[in-house]
Amino acid sequence: MLALKNWDINLRSSEKKTLRSFLLLYAFLSLLILIFVAILYYGLQKDLMLQDQRDMLSKFTSEQVAKLRALHVKAQKNPIFEQDTRYKFAIFDNKLKTIYSNLTTPNPNLYEDIYLKDNSIYFINELESRYFGAKYLIIEIEAPENWHKTIYQKLLFYGSIIFVILVVIGYFLSNILLQPMRNAITLLDRFIKDTTHELNTPINAILSNIEMIEQEHIDESFAKKIKRIKIASQTISNLYEDLTYLVLSHKTMSLNEEVDIKTLMEERIEYFSAIFESKKITVSLQCEHEVILSIDRKKITKLLDNIISNAIKYNKMGGTIVIVLCQNSINITDSGKGIESQKIQRMFERYTRFDTTVGGFGIGLSIVSFIAKEYGLHVKIDSTLGIGTTVSISW
Repeated sequence: MLALKNWDINLRSSEKKTLRSFLLLYAFLSLLILIFVAILYYGLQKDLMLQDQRDMLSKFTSEQVAKLRALHVKAQKNPIFEQDTRYKFAIFDNKLKTIYSNLTTPNPNLYEDIYLKDNSIYFINELESRYFGAKYLIIEIEAPENWHKTIYQKLLFYGSIIFVILVVIGYFLSNILLQPMRNAITLLDRFIKDTTHELNTPINAILSNIEMIEQEHIDESFAKKIKRIKIASQTISNLYEDLTYLVLSHKTMSLNEEVDIKTLMEERIEYFSAIFESKKITVSLQCEHEVILSIDRKKITKLLDNIISNAIKYNKMGGTIVIVLCQNSINITDSGKGIESQKIQRMFERYTRFDTTVGGFGIGLSIVSFIAKEYGLHVKIDSTLGIGTTVSISW
């Protein structure tokens, strides 16, 4: 059980969702099958109980026929039918009219041989001799006490055991079915780890050499080329940092310090300035209060970078980004294409992408969600198609 518990804790959210959906469907279908079998078993047990009562009912019928014969021989015009404490009875003529009845049910089913209704057993016998014009004799007795409770107890006991066994089997079947997906994710993570390791050295070399170039001493056309290289390098650098965090986040210790969020935000705007300029995006920072948070600088930087990067990536050419810093929140609003409301809930799932026209692996917002949960931050996305998106981080 401990191994199963640890395995379940380590499942990724997508695996958990798949496992939960499979088990719910499997359990539902198993329950339907068990209910169908239980109905068949109940019907079989009821028929057996009725057959057990048939001999006694046949005996009561014979006794009542003998009493009818005796009354018929006396040729009474208004016969008095003697009641029996062991059973109730009724007689009907060939037109199904009542000659006499003290049954609990006024209209018994004369087309059945024997049946159960409202915990009473009815036995119908078609008479050969028509005493007083009678064609049908119906005998009613009470069903054996608590006969159905015993059946219900057996069904509940054995049904629960079988259901649990089926669910356990389904759990292991789902584990087998999920194995290919788990292997694929493991291979993807290994690929990301190997890729980030190989990217580290060339990215650092490119960025270092770009910073060393004195752009004021070069002509304008060459300066534009340098700027494009810088933008591309920053994009690759951000992707590298995301992939590194994705692979190594569980091994990274948090080094909390007092961080001035306004100063940090200004630094990140300056960092993305070349990309803002390339898409002609206008950025405004509105700060109402000084905000100091005790947080890991690298992690809050990574959180803000991913949100700003998305605001750039999904924005239109010549669009706007408005950043409002309040005492207890940061709101980043873009004028991009927006997101459908039914898709917002899945935006934080790893590898989830709803727009393939722009690059990315679909890991940025999952990193945002991970960091936010670590520090108790609340991330909310409000979006309108064709108007834009607002990401709010509050604490």
